[in-house]
Amino acid sequence: MPKFLEFKIDLDTFITDLNERLKTNNEKVKTLLAQKNKTYANFVKPLQMMDEYLEHFFTPLSHLNSVNNTDKTQEVYSESLPIITEYSTVLSQNIEIYKTYKEIDENEKNTLNYEQKRVLELNIQHFELSGAHLDEKTKQRLQEINIKKSELSNNFSQNLLDATNEYEYIIENKKDVEGLPQSDIATAEFDDDGVTKYKFTLQMPSYIAYMTYGKNAKIREELYKAYVTRAPQNAEIIDELLSLKDEMSKLLGFDNYAQYSLASKMAEDEKTVLGFLDDLVQNSKTQAKKELQEVQKIAPSQLQSFDTAYYSEILKKEKYDIDEEEYRPYFEQQSVVDGTFKFLNKLFGIRFIKVDEKLWDNKAISYDLYLDEKLTARLYLDLEARKGKRGGAWMHNWQSHCRNENAEEQLASAFVVCNFPASSDENPSLLRHDDVVTLFHEMGHAIHHMLSSVNENEVSGVNGVEWDAVEFPSQFLENFAYEPKVLKQFAIHHKIGEVIPDEMIEKLVRSKNFLSASGMLRQLEFSIFDFKLHTKPHAKDEVQNLLNEIRKETALIKTPSYNKFQNGFAHIFAGGYAAGYYSYKWAEVLSADAFFNVIDEGIFESNTAQKYLDIVLNGGGAKSMKELFHALMQREPNPSNLLRLSGINK
Repeated sequence: MPKFLEFKIDLDTFITDLNERLKTNNEKVKTLLAQKNKTYANFVKPLQMMDEYLEHFFTPLSHLNSVNNTDKTQEVYSESLPIITEYSTVLSQNIEIYKTYKEIDENEKNTLNYEQKRVLELNIQHFELSGAHLDEKTKQRLQEINIKKSELSNNFSQNLLDATNEYEYIIENKKDVEGLPQSDIATAEFDDDGVTKYKFTLQMPSYIAYMTYGKNAKIREELYKAYVTRAPQNAEIIDELLSLKDEMSKLLGFDNYAQYSLASKMAEDEKTVLGFLDDLVQNSKTQAKKELQEVQKIAPSQLQSFDTAYYSEILKKEKYDIDEEEYRPYFEQQSVVDGTFKFLNKLFGIRFIKVDEKLWDNKAISYDLYLDEKLTARLYLDLEARKGKRGGAWMHNWQSHCRNENAEEQLASAFVVCNFPASSDENPSLLRHDDVVTLFHEMGHAIHHMLSSVNENEVSGVNGVEWDAVEFPSQFLENFAYEPKVLKQFAIHHKIGEVIPDEMIEKLVRSKNFLSASGMLRQLEFSIFDFKLHTKPHAKDEVQNLLNEIRKETALIKTPSYNKFQNGFAHIFAGGYAAGYYSYKWAEVLSADAFFNVIDEGIFESNTAQKYLDIVLNGGGAKSMKELFHALMQREPNPSNLLRLSGINK
């Protein structure tokens, strides 16, 4: 079998091909169920691989719709969602498959290995959370809900992307761009009938540039207002999604969606999650207030939401004598990528070899990964912002490491997508240090998926990992982006070839936790809002009222009434984080704990780093992360290390 798939897709025939595949799959399910003596080998494994091959087929469409969004990709993706959702829902509610899994679990419990037992455990749980054991009328309603939810989530995401792409703010007065980094000015500059003008958008590199460095407060407010009022039509989608999730949860026997969500996570119950978040709020608030007072002192008037990034940058320069623009020449995109690979080679022994293949965009590049000189996985990078590309950064898995029905090894592959400043023949892509942190974060996800040695695809790599633990490997890796030993691997001036001076690294490290308590409060605001939103039904003004109530504890600057943050909260309304946004902080406890062990052991000489590769990265989702973490650290997680990492004093 070929080691890796070729990235190709025919949008014209996709729906026909999808329907044919699903028809074949449904026939295969009937054939498998008709067997008299069903075993793990002749029933579970073929079903697993059937889903894996469907993922191989469908992923290029969802990926293309995110990175090269066009009317055609939208049309095909929107048409495919109800088809794939109905298929998945019917399969997940098939009582005969559910009964067979339980029988195999009972009959072969003494002969199955721990990976196979985990597959059965998670599948039985999944069937029960899908309502497989319920009556036909209830299952039909759950199917309708799932189809509608997928449609609404897609619409939410598309509305946000359209609103982001449509907005432009044109600046004609050169004075209004004074103070911005030269590279950002060059990106914004365009010629309009012989007149030089500057275009700013709601794409992240452009938006952040003006909000951080733009002197004109009116323009900052205009951009801010445009950003926080995007996609007002999403308010109705939120109401409908919340109603459907609540109905679904109650049909499945849960009090609310938060309770349903926790059934497959590390956190035990609602009280545990809200207590965890509240403790962090109380530990962060005093320091956050002091941080805000410092920013307020340098502002000429009462701080507004659209002022904080601008005056914070001024304070950061004053306090640490640090100018982010001075760092960007040291973080040329390709140099950072190569340096990240070098760091991972020294830490884990991974080698990255560039592959010559045609992909979806000429800026996308693929690399083969070798571990112990053995070909292990393939990585696809698409790092630059462009029109038609969804904002933010993410990792998406494609193939998962496993052995198929014939015991042949399949290697893993994954995409890492970012929105860094675009390069051109005239201007290289120079990153902010925050961009470097982002790349490390997504690479942490990618190697978690790609380095798994698990042989069952449903618990290989990121598959099967509890949602509130899945950020552990990404956060673990991103912490190294501030370490001097690591920065010296790749922070090299793109023009003069100079390695970043120690003094600049020291400033960067000292400024790492600048306004960290304020940042902590902001993330906690998102987490508490998400979780409480899903503990009981909310609709219309109740959604905004809940957010306003939470902000009394978490927002130290009064938020403008026009701010409709929730309409852009894609993580929970178009992603997988509903009643799970707290996972970032939950996992950060694990990552901070493991990170400090590696630091204390000298990074590249660390035994913990090797154990992390062997236990966590190789282990995938075949064991609970609670079990893997205990095997790594030989103890329970220590929450105080999260505060230590953030520079927050109790």
